Amino acid sequence: MRFLRLPAVLAAAALIATACSSEGGDSGGSEGYPRDETLYTTGTAWGPPVNWNPIMRGQYAVGTFGLAYEPLFHYDPEENEYVHWLAESDEWTDETTHVITLREGMTWSDGEPIVAQDVVTTIELGQKDVSYSNIWNFIEGVEATGDREVTVTFSESRPQEWMNWAYSNPIVPDHIWADKDQQQLTDDPNEEPVGSGPYVYETHADDRMVWSRNDDWWGTEALGLEMQPTYIVDIVNASNEVTMNMISNNEVDLSNNFLPGIDQMIDGQAITSYYDGPPYMQSANTAWLVLNHDREPMNDVEFRKALAHSVDMSAIIDGPYSNLVEAANPTGLLPQWDAYIDHELVAEEGYTYNADEAVALLEDAGYTDQDGDGFIDTPDGDPIELTLQVPSGWTDWMEAARVIAENAQEVGINLEAEFPDHDLLVEDRNSGEYDLVVNNDRQLSNTPWTYYDYLFQLPLRDQQTTVNFGRYENEEAWDLVEELAAVPADDVEAAAEITSKIQEIQLAELPAIPLWYNGLWSQQTNTTWTNWPSDQGNPGYATMWDGWFELGAVRTLAEIELAE
Repeated sequence: MRFLRLPAVLAAAALIATACSSEGGDSGGSEGYPRDETLYTTGTAWGPPVNWNPIMRGQYAVGTFGLAYEPLFHYDPEENEYVHWLAESDEWTDETTHVITLREGMTWSDGEPIVAQDVVTTIELGQKDVSYSNIWNFIEGVEATGDREVTVTFSESRPQEWMNWAYSNPIVPDHIWADKDQQQLTDDPNEEPVGSGPYVYETHADDRMVWSRNDDWWGTEALGLEMQPTYIVDIVNASNEVTMNMISNNEVDLSNNFLPGIDQMIDGQAITSYYDGPPYMQSANTAWLVLNHDREPMNDVEFRKALAHSVDMSAIIDGPYSNLVEAANPTGLLPQWDAYIDHELVAEEGYTYNADEAVALLEDAGYTDQDGDGFIDTPDGDPIELTLQVPSGWTDWMEAARVIAENAQEVGINLEAEFPDHDLLVEDRNSGEYDLVVNNDRQLSNTPWTYYDYLFQLPLRDQQTTVNFGRYENEEAWDLVEELAAVPADDVEAAAEITSKIQEIQLAELPAIPLWYNGLWSQQTNTTWTNWPSDQGNPGYATMWDGWFELGAVRTLAEIELAE
């Protein structure tokens, strides 16, 4: 994923907190949280917690969605099934009508009952400018047809897309959110969050976010899940070195950021991860080499194919990552989506590292060195000078970008790696002012539709803020993605037929180049808490990342145990 930095004042604060925490074995120092009741985590927060607004997706404090706010469903990737959460049951009465019944007796953390109108209000907020406004492209209406019953009707059947929303978006209380205007929805930090989840806001500081257990949580009785930590303290990252020291000193129990050299510390006993050996971590998302199709020569499929053949993934995996990741399938689909991959097609049409093939493709397409500088020019004789951008400070991506650039130069492509500030890169990427970037903005979900939506979504906009950063236009591919969205959420066979057709276009066109499966960075200490997810024990996910609580990570908080 990434190496995290803080402004100097926050880094100092984190170091001070670390120093204080060594007294008495309580990494809370003067906080007074008992060590055997407190789970210390790190690796997710980039800066001080300042926002607890669950509608402001991705900008809120760690745990806002997942610990405080919850969705209607969870999704189990291993079993490929939806898990009723706030919803007690649901039924598709026809292709365009979904009836959802909430559990009885649930309350918000302020004591108000959780009712159908809360769901209605949450969905209707999508009619304003929020992150999930797109659901109203296919929702016709939503109403409370009982105190606990919600009926959603659709103008067209899109169950893959709808169920993605239903498990990956928080429900908010009507009595607090119904009257909020647009500015409040997007600017209000929601400093006193009222949620439905297993934890409630305790306190925060510049270097940490603290949650305390909600002992009135409905899930303890309904789901049989008893959260073990009384407190969860998520510490803002200062540096890899600080995190490594905190792990070594039992000052954090769980780290969720990329730590170079952690493979030398994982021993399967004191410090563990999901696997005892390479790649140590589960796969979380795919790192893509995204090419700007509005610029030459990235708009030439033969150039894209040559570039794909030039990348030596083994050098990246063995080098910057020390075997902490695995090479991606040419489709880019994660290992958990193997059932949707047309392996026969991949064997015939997929690409592999082959520098000679890259050179041959370039020559056949007319890319030769016409000015004698050692690099190819366009068929028209224009020089090619390209940059590959990844954010400054993301050390794993920076080293990988250097390898990709060196590989390209070896086949005659003049490509240099550059490391701008993250915010500047995002601004340039969204507006199309770049040549190539590495991106991993879609992760494991309930359906590969999310990946194909990421690659092919149309229409293009002046600002591509979340999808299709390459600005690739293919109406046939997008029609297939829309067709995939209409497949019943549990019909894997029908979905696989469509994904095969999409992959045929994808492998022929290479709109973006899958590189590696980014790891679900997770390393834990067994000194205070044990029974972490592993391939030898209980499955699941040990991560505080946004979007993973709903995939099963919240269960880990109920399954970990105090060390003897």
